[in-house]
Amino acid sequence: MEKEKQQDQQNIENEKATNDEDNIEEEIVNGKTNNEEKSSEDKISELEEKIVRQFAEMENQRRRYEKEKEDAFEYGGFSFAKETLNLIDNLERSKAAIENDQSLKNSNGFNKIINHLEIIYKDMISILKKNNIQPIESIGKKLDPNLHQAMMEIEDENNENGIILQEIQKGFMMKDRLLRPSLVGVAKKVVKKEQKTSENKENID
Repeated sequence: MEKEKQQDQQNIENEKATNDEDNIEEEIVNGKTNNEEKSSEDKISELEEKIVRQFAEMENQRRRYEKEKEDAFEYGGFSFAKETLNLIDNLERSKAAIENDQSLKNSNGFNKIINHLEIIYKDMISILKKNNIQPIESIGKKLDPNLHQAMMEIEDENNENGIILQEIQKGFMMKDRLLRPSLVGVAKKVVKKEQKTSENKENID
């Protein structure tokens, strides 16, 4: 009888141990599965992030390319246009030299030469304008450091400081870009002697 009880007790303990092993094994399997599922989700999330980043980079590259293409189309002739301005400068210098030559002034062909030079000059300015290159207005304007470069000061009683009185070299814009600044002479306000005397007299009184 005692032996049977011991045997039953042993069977119960063996069964319990087996169940415990099964539970542990199941937990391990379930744990592995959960980890695998987590890992898969992480991988998918990482892939999604990579795809989003690559798409953003591609979009940025496309925009840069479009901007470069647009700039090349809009301002592709920038350097050429800048060099062309030398022709206009030389034409103006030639005209000024002829006008200041007294021997040529008295010649029969003087007016014809000047007229021809003016026609060529106007044609060149017209061609530049058709290509969105505009001369900068300077005379009578206030000095703008973004458009003008002051080369000298001219004493003047009638204008305020910084008003442009002389254009030494014409400046040009290509659309919204500065092709070259205008070289100018600006007013330097001076007080008339009579005004100075009057002011000194008032101070003495």
